[in-house]
Amino acid sequence: MISSVTVCNGCCCGRVDRGNKPVPIDELKQSWKDNDLNNDVKLRISTCLGPCSKKNVSILKVGQSRIWLGLLGEDTHYEALVDWAKNISKNPSDSDLPDILKPLQFTP
Repeated sequence: MISSVTVCNGCCCGRVDRGNKPVPIDELKQSWKDNDLNNDVKLRISTCLGPCSKKNVSILKVGQSRIWLGLLGEDTHYEALVDWAKNISKNPSDSDLPDILKPLQFTP
């Protein structure tokens, strides 16, 4: 089963000059490396995923399912993305979101 986390860091997302929270790209890449996640859960960085009104958007993909998240802005949000990826890498059938990310889920 193909799984991935796609993080937007483009026209709006991560742009502190526009009042948005930074996206910790380097920290995410390091976490993926430290936790040896790249074989099971791909980390992708996108220049634009769309729904710009949500700011700091990410898509979590498991098989054909997609979970959209918006308004990511706290370190704990990105740590939860790593935790989700670690969980999926060990148990691909358990795609439940960490509680801290549930309120950030939306339908595009």
